[in-house]
Amino acid sequence: MTTREITSPEELRELLGAPTGRALTKERRTLHPRDREWLAASPFCLIATAGADGSCDVSPKGDPPGFALVLDDTTIAVPERPGNRRADGYRNILANPHVGLIFLIPGRTDTLRINGRARLVADAPWFADMEVKGHRPVLAVEVAIEQIFYHCAKAFLRSALWRPETWQPDALPSRPRLVKEVEAVTESLADLERHYGPDYARKLYV
Repeated sequence: MTTREITSPEELRELLGAPTGRALTKERRTLHPRDREWLAASPFCLIATAGADGSCDVSPKGDPPGFALVLDDTTIAVPERPGNRRADGYRNILANPHVGLIFLIPGRTDTLRINGRARLVADAPWFADMEVKGHRPVLAVEVAIEQIFYHCAKAFLRSALWRPETWQPDALPSRPRLVKEVEAVTESLADLERHYGPDYARKLYV
């Protein structure tokens, strides 16, 4: 059997069919009160970006529920905390402001999706509203909403993502062992185990 590649929108539409009903009408451009409630309950999101050359990045962001700040009916902000300083997604935003975000609530099988244009903010009066344990964000991604809608539950149901009986966290080696095996590091395994030990969680905001 040969590989059949899809190379045109027409071929794609022929294979998938045309969207109908709510799939066509659910898009909005402003936050509904329920969207605000969702963001207030969500502790985690994924931010997708693309550079000027088309290279892509998806970065997870998480904090206590409500970490994404609603600035007005068409604008939200997502804080950045201390991390590995690669800044792949942020460099993409500087070259191409278009972003896509998915906000999750643990246990929910639907998600809130927001697409829009982003800018990086080094400081603003509302940074005080994003303090956690006395620490202000390193920076924030301010997103002007262009499209917002809820996404259906099918992917979460198919994957059984929230069913603990399906979880296999030990299917792969620990984080320190993975780093030692796949990354070009000079630290010993013992050093890595200390790095990713109890102090790792205690230093999330410093």
